[in-house]
Amino acid sequence: MKEPTRQVLIGGASKAELLARLQAARVQLNPIAHALFADDRFTTIAGALVLEVVLVTVGRLGLGAGATFGQVVECAAAVGLSLCPLELGPHLRLQFTDQTEGSMGQPASQHCAPAGAVTVASAPLCDDDEAPRGFYLRRIEGALWLRGYRSWSGHVWSPADVFVFAVDAK
Repeated sequence: MKEPTRQVLIGGASKAELLARLQAARVQLNPIAHALFADDRFTTIAGALVLEVVLVTVGRLGLGAGATFGQVVECAAAVGLSLCPLELGPHLRLQFTDQTEGSMGQPASQHCAPAGAVTVASAPLCDDDEAPRGFYLRRIEGALWLRGYRSWSGHVWSPADVFVFAVDAK
């Protein structure tokens, strides 16, 4: 797999500092993203770290009929990709400002990833299907968003859904 990678600087900021940076950058958050920030199980690392990441569709991972999150993660691992820390979401949102509009002219979506969304592949904070699972990034009518989402473990992600994974060190 030869997808282009990007370097993302993470760590070195508390959740409160991340929220302040997001606010200063005029990034919009939905209520589920706020719930993730409020959860004590969401922690940040003290020191700065550069993480190499790649954006890849479910279909590009060989899952042309779609797949559950567990299956997506398994196929990603087979090609040298791994889950990202949850804190990648806010850092990536602050650094990935050139995200394209994905929703213009598209019908509203429900119970699936919206057009143009980039979902951070991270381990959920718990096994409760009603709890927030993670973050995804969108640009909606020019505004940058960091959104939280809920999903049950059996949800089938579309082949067109885009995830961001960490590239394993070689």
